[in-house]
Amino acid sequence: MNELLRKSAAEQSKALKNKEVSAVELTKAAIERTKSLEEKLGAFNSLTEDIALDTAKKVDEKIAKGEELPLLAGIPLALKDNMNLVGSRTTASSKILENFVSPFNATITDKLLGNLVPIIGKANLDEFAMGSSNENSAFKKVHNPWNLNKVPGGSSGGSAASVAACDVTLSLGSDTGGSIRLPASFCGIVGMKPTYGRVSRYGLIAFASSLDQIGPFARTVEDAANLLEVISGHDEKDSTSLDLPVEHYAANLNNDIKGLKVGVIKELMSSEGLNDDVANAMRNAIDTYKNLGAEIVEVSLPHLKYSIGIYYILATAECSSNLARFDGVRYGYRTPEAKNLMEMYTKTRAEGFGPEVKRRIMLGTYALSSGYYDAYYKKAQQMRALVTRDFEEAFKTVDILISPTCPNTAFDLGAKSSDPLAMYLTDIATISANLAGIPGMSVPAGFDRDGMPIGLQILAPQLKEGRLFNAAHKFEREHDYYLQLANI
Repeated sequence: MNELLRKSAAEQSKALKNKEVSAVELTKAAIERTKSLEEKLGAFNSLTEDIALDTAKKVDEKIAKGEELPLLAGIPLALKDNMNLVGSRTTASSKILENFVSPFNATITDKLLGNLVPIIGKANLDEFAMGSSNENSAFKKVHNPWNLNKVPGGSSGGSAASVAACDVTLSLGSDTGGSIRLPASFCGIVGMKPTYGRVSRYGLIAFASSLDQIGPFARTVEDAANLLEVISGHDEKDSTSLDLPVEHYAANLNNDIKGLKVGVIKELMSSEGLNDDVANAMRNAIDTYKNLGAEIVEVSLPHLKYSIGIYYILATAECSSNLARFDGVRYGYRTPEAKNLMEMYTKTRAEGFGPEVKRRIMLGTYALSSGYYDAYYKKAQQMRALVTRDFEEAFKTVDILISPTCPNTAFDLGAKSSDPLAMYLTDIATISANLAGIPGMSVPAGFDRDGMPIGLQILAPQLKEGRLFNAAHKFEREHDYYLQLANI
């Protein structure tokens, strides 16, 4: 059964339909493997066995009746623990929500359950999705399945590690500045951030509302395409949700890319911090696209160098506002010792939030404060418009853009914990896509000399997910990187 867990969702779906295995058996196997690895991996905050098995039974009933199965029915999935699922703890990996049980489903959760996808548990993350290494969880650190002494990337490290370790076949993460693509790169799997508004954010615990977007993790591009199809669509509960029809993304995967104009982002290929092994992998990726008949064009994004500064003003400002609701009054943790209301507020937040969350709240509050709003927040919004314009200009001459997902591969646990600025620079290649609201993906592109995965980032214009998936799929099938799995 463990061998089946190492297969793609497409292969598992075929096995279910051919009655080679039941959905209940597959789900139980995923749960048992998760339990067996959890002590050394730390990928989950909680398991939702009853919900998963109940869903799996419904799949088997449909199969027994000869009924057609919804897309991805019966395929084990992990949900990042900042997405609501009725009856489960939704903690955002924070002490302040440690015992919070969700009273409602996120829209994406309803879509998953409607498609009979068994949700086996809630994946660990950096607290409130703030981090690049998944070392900021209030409960435990997540370890990289390829090397347990390395970080898995963040903030969706548990979601990525659970797929890379074959606990589950699919998972969902949220991406605010690279929090899907970075862990996908570090863990050697596919991770995709859709166009802003393509997937409903209703029921996602907000970090930075103008940047957050939910997206899929998978071991193949085809599986990621199918999962995005399941979770996409307009939602009246989310005012930023796009009212557009959902595409059948997997239908684009066999289109020819001869003549496709591939832009190589100059600023990210000449970065001083670019690891030699990553640089070699990028040169190989360029050669792969050339051999497939694509046209390679060097592209400059002149304002990209400001992305880190723009992001850490806007994201912290929005987190300062969004996290104001966690004050001990209505839900979540409340300090047991307070003499008055103000002391209750301050002690609850001081005891409930971790150091990184506090740091970002303070930065954001400062940027929004009287006398500094124009100098910081307003200026950052103006600069965000220039970054967006850079992408718009680039996509007038090229169809997609490529770069390293990260200048380096997974680093040692604790290596950057005491240096927040070094940690923030890990996201240099991914942040700009969130600022511009465009779709981006990381696909496996090789390994460094220590055997750690390297990710290729592919970006496309807004709402061109089909083009993105096709270009990624063509690259994927030219190599066997996606077939190489962590030995854990």
